[in-house]
Amino acid sequence: MGLHRSFALDGKAERIDALAAKRKNVIASDQMVEGHYPVFADRAHGAHFWDVDGNKYLDFFLSYGTVILGHADPDVDEAVVREIRRGFATGLMKPIQTELIEELLEIVPGAEMGMLLKTGSDATAAAVRLSRAFTGRDRVVRWGYNGWHDWCAQWDHGIPAVSRALVDTFTYNDLDSLRAVFERHPGQIACLVMMPFMVERPAPGFLEGVRELTREHGTLLVFDEIRSGFRLALGGAQEYYGVTADLVTLSKAFANGYAISALTGRADVLRTLDTVHISSTYYANADAMAAALATVRKLRSGDHLRRIRQLGERLQRELGALVAESGAPIEVVGHPPMPFLDFGFGDEERNQRAKRSFYAATIAEGVFLHPNHHWFISAATTDDDIDTAVRAVRSGLKALAADGWLDEGPARQKEHGAL
Repeated sequence: MGLHRSFALDGKAERIDALAAKRKNVIASDQMVEGHYPVFADRAHGAHFWDVDGNKYLDFFLSYGTVILGHADPDVDEAVVREIRRGFATGLMKPIQTELIEELLEIVPGAEMGMLLKTGSDATAAAVRLSRAFTGRDRVVRWGYNGWHDWCAQWDHGIPAVSRALVDTFTYNDLDSLRAVFERHPGQIACLVMMPFMVERPAPGFLEGVRELTREHGTLLVFDEIRSGFRLALGGAQEYYGVTADLVTLSKAFANGYAISALTGRADVLRTLDTVHISSTYYANADAMAAALATVRKLRSGDHLRRIRQLGERLQRELGALVAESGAPIEVVGHPPMPFLDFGFGDEERNQRAKRSFYAATIAEGVFLHPNHHWFISAATTDDDIDTAVRAVRSGLKALAADGWLDEGPARQKEHGAL
């Protein structure tokens, strides 16, 4: 695939756009499949997008999972256009705000009240501030990716150590590690903010154990369902696993790509908003609310989530067979609506080199799979698209073999300490 215009625009962006200079792509610069992945998109529709060079891609990235119905879904976009034409930025509340929150309270387990914001980081930061105000405690425990604010950013650079001093973490699927945190800080932890899962699924009883520990210590449990909400089930991981948190953050698939987030949960906690400062200039803009309401109602009225799961199950099943046949030290992981391949070629440097070989082949087949982030399936994805993805992964495995990654096989690699 030719990427001449994409790379030319990238060079210009690097000189004037700080984010472009840092990221270069949706793939971090130190993890890129250099020279193969497109940088600039031109348009998108359904399960596909086209780059500025005219190349068409089957999209399993879906804008970090924000697109669940498919790109440019007509029902969602028409609802947005109608709201825009009515004047969407008055700064006053509009009836659609109440309609949307009512809809959320019907589908999110344990939700007695809600508030709307713009981004996932907004919602998790609001959950932490309200939890501290409600409990009168300062410490926070967190796990997973919870946003970019000082208390949870992935990198420490640029963040004063004092901002991290009141934040702890623990090992996923290890209740003893969480119990140890509570024992070190008795009566001090305001909330536990965690994704219910990332790639690894919760072990039986783990989420229930987390719920029990937080109740035992008077700590609020906040499920960060920015990724899992409206994908794993309409009511998110809470509905799927039958574990109810005190607060839940939602975004991403909430509005099929439009910028909106929500914090829902116990009314007594959310009413603490009267005593703290949480604000967002654009939170009352109704264009994204229209998108969210149309998305949620479409998901509720159809069998989209069932189909997405079925397609994901088929994809995982067929990829599992391919991987087993190849002997590659790769595991098919994640939930069917958000699958992934976990590479086990040794240390991270070896994994990244193997991924570059593999994903250079899959992107050459016109299938956009992120090497280091969940993949996602949309309601616009078809059985033919799954066939295309399977063919692309077969090409990726062949590239690994051709580049010598599979010469020794998993058993020998484990014996030599490569796994």
